[in-house]
Amino acid sequence: MKPVKKRIGLIVNPIAGIGGRVGLKGSDGREALRKARELGGKPESPKRAKEALLRMASIKHELDILTYPHEMGEDEARECGFEPIVIGSIKKGETTSEDTKSAARDMAEARVDALLFAGGDGTARDIYDAIGGRLPVIGIPAGVKIHSAVFAINAQSAGDLVMMFLREPAELWEAEVMDVDEEAFRRGLLSTKLYGYLKIPYQDRLFQGPKRGSIAGERSSMNGIAEYFAEEIEDDYLYIVGPGTTTRAIHERLGLPKTLLGVDVIRDRQIVASDVNENQILRLVCDKKAKILVTPIGGQGFIFGRGNQQISPDVIKKVGKEHVIVVATGHKMASLGGRPLLVDTGDDETDDMLSGYIRVITGYRQELVYRVGLGKCF
Repeated sequence: MKPVKKRIGLIVNPIAGIGGRVGLKGSDGREALRKARELGGKPESPKRAKEALLRMASIKHELDILTYPHEMGEDEARECGFEPIVIGSIKKGETTSEDTKSAARDMAEARVDALLFAGGDGTARDIYDAIGGRLPVIGIPAGVKIHSAVFAINAQSAGDLVMMFLREPAELWEAEVMDVDEEAFRRGLLSTKLYGYLKIPYQDRLFQGPKRGSIAGERSSMNGIAEYFAEEIEDDYLYIVGPGTTTRAIHERLGLPKTLLGVDVIRDRQIVASDVNENQILRLVCDKKAKILVTPIGGQGFIFGRGNQQISPDVIKKVGKEHVIVVATGHKMASLGGRPLLVDTGDDETDDMLSGYIRVITGYRQELVYRVGLGKCF
């Protein structure tokens, strides 16, 4: 008797991540999507979905992929050598959040063993709305805003999680789905709330965990970091400054405005450009010396690939790892519990280049060298 195959549901939000490198901080809504396309934005989800599926290629004879037509999963599955079971219907090239919800409901009704989806926080919310905690989910991080705890560290880790779950089902944990006000986010205001919980097959090293904000007691540490940086800044360099409250404290020390949720560029202690996208950064650094200044995502540890996609692999390669400066309070670093800092740029060569050890400024004349990992299992 042939063994019964496991069934994995696959949903790809085909526009997820399109606003990241062009600096739009999201793609929710028709106007944002139109503007992202005008600026040359490209979705991350198809590529990320294929990375996860290729990771699962060695077990494709052990499972059936149940998915929606065309760009919502069928195309990606076929390109990776799978013969998916295609259900439902969509209007090709014009998918909406309702299609995501319909797909999730149909897959729950088909009793898949787990649901693999590629998208961001908005996609996670749609799936929660459709099925709640009816079945285990694994998120492939492909959006701009990825604050929810249902996402794997990267696409490869999502594939690893599927293989581990199918071979030996893990304990199911409830993971936070965060609701981010995207309109406020685009205006530089981070407004989040707990939206609900989805079940995940828990593996601490492979899920990213929820984003955590700063605490009041960190302000003095931020001021110390800012003072130290102000003493060390070199006037003949461009500084590409990522988002965050710690980097904002540096701008405040220099008497400069800061786009809290965007990327700014300074030189000679002056603003060169505010809220820039990838192409603007590449033009600015074309023939100039530059450094990148970033702070990790609290509770997750990401220094690239979450909320700062404007600092793309091409930008990082142009600047070089030796010119990447990480700033983080001691409390933020301690909250990692010894886990590495993480990178998920979407480019393996860049991620490999960034791995190893990196300088982290944690206070006034206080530094440490800390490991940067990739979050891959096999």
